[in-house]
Amino acid sequence: MGGPEHVANIACIDLFCGAGGLTRGLQNVGVNVVAGVDVDQACKHAFEVNNNAKFLLEDVSELAPEKLNDHFGDASIRVLAGCAPCQPFSTYSQRYETVGTPRWGLMYHFARLVKNTRPEFVTMENVPTVIKHDVYKDFVRTLVNLGYRVSSGVVDCTKYGLPQTRRRTVLLASLDRTIELIAPPEDAIHTVRDAIGTMPALKQGQSSEDDPLHAAARLSDLNLERIRASRPGGTWRDWPQELVAECHRKDSGRTYPGVYGRMVWDAPSPTMTTQFFGFGNGRFGHPEQDRAITLREGAILQGFPLDYSFVPEGSPIHFKTLGRMIGNAVPVTLGEIIGQSILASLDETEKPTNREDDHETKRECGKTLVA
Repeated sequence: MGGPEHVANIACIDLFCGAGGLTRGLQNVGVNVVAGVDVDQACKHAFEVNNNAKFLLEDVSELAPEKLNDHFGDASIRVLAGCAPCQPFSTYSQRYETVGTPRWGLMYHFARLVKNTRPEFVTMENVPTVIKHDVYKDFVRTLVNLGYRVSSGVVDCTKYGLPQTRRRTVLLASLDRTIELIAPPEDAIHTVRDAIGTMPALKQGQSSEDDPLHAAARLSDLNLERIRASRPGGTWRDWPQELVAECHRKDSGRTYPGVYGRMVWDAPSPTMTTQFFGFGNGRFGHPEQDRAITLREGAILQGFPLDYSFVPEGSPIHFKTLGRMIGNAVPVTLGEIIGQSILASLDETEKPTNREDDHETKRECGKTLVA
């Protein structure tokens, strides 16, 4: 699958693995991912074919720690990664998902698996607002009480080279070593032009003969008029009045300019959502072609390589299914950052500390993080 050779004696399991964005990023830098866990059968092909790792169709809330230990095998360095579904913690979705709904509790099950497997490293990624919620604070408190050193922060992925505006909370924890996120390189900003500027031109409703995923959703006649009236970086406010949606003409709708927009060539894209293939769902219009970006272009903006396979050859292309897989994925670039941070911790000359001697340090760390 390309990339560096795996670091000897390290094994990672990717909980909530989806299509394998985090796994691919980790493997790109040499972290051996042996298995991924997810409840979505549609992700199995993408995860296994591209990453040479086992896909486990399991509900994390019912997953037995013994199964994880079986896949860790005799690896001396074990990594448990978990990017629980972010929807319960996003500001928009909280009107639909409340405390007590199934996805809210998944982080507690992640903590349960950490407690019963005690991996050397733990990492978690989620939306920035996750830190406001008790389930996150409880997760950090559990790690600290188990003896982990924990660091966390909000990552601006554009600073690390992802051609997409995406901010995420990343937590890193280690049993015996100091760990923190690596610093971003200088001049790492990549743009929409860098990422998809050479993709073959398409009209709305068309797909490429060479790549079925390079497919653009069909536009209604009205939306075709709207995108023709749109300029890169502009909004629906630039349109003739007759093209503006009725809901946007009301006072309550004028505060939502972030839909029906074109991307800008020489800037990162907006954050990919599960509906990025729809022109009316955000600023997902192509910078100059009269269409929304394609499924493949969205995957590239998420850091996936051009040849990443999401469905078996000859399978039908379902925009909603693939949009969900791609939009929900951890960007590959962020996976690389997390992997490099873990490997940098392993490279430290610092010897593992005595957990009893370091108890007070961890206690102070815990107070800081869960406050």
